[in-house]
Amino acid sequence: MNALKILFGLVLLAMVAVTTVATLERGLFEALAELWPDPWFRATLADAYFGFLAVYLWIAYKEETLGRRILWAVLVATLGNIAIAIYLLIQLVRLPPSAGFRELLLREADRT
Repeated sequence: MNALKILFGLVLLAMVAVTTVATLERGLFEALAELWPDPWFRATLADAYFGFLAVYLWIAYKEETLGRRILWAVLVATLGNIAIAIYLLIQLVRLPPSAGFRELLLREADRT
């Protein structure tokens, strides 16, 4: 699990870095106005959000309260892979050292 902590830590750092650089170069809405007419931009955006949906469905399964499910839905929809990396890092840090993928992927109630 340490390798996954390193991996998602690097994903988080990389996404924050590229997002910061992009934001400093031009604002999100300015970029959106320029890029929206390009069909490849729309295809890439749809691809990313369908991927976010797939990961969010796992997050919604893992979270037991409606409030936390809504919070993570908003975070994933607005921050994308930044939110996903944060969620995975939280899950990984909470696991005991002897845990495996079963403990990471399943709710505690479903592990028995």
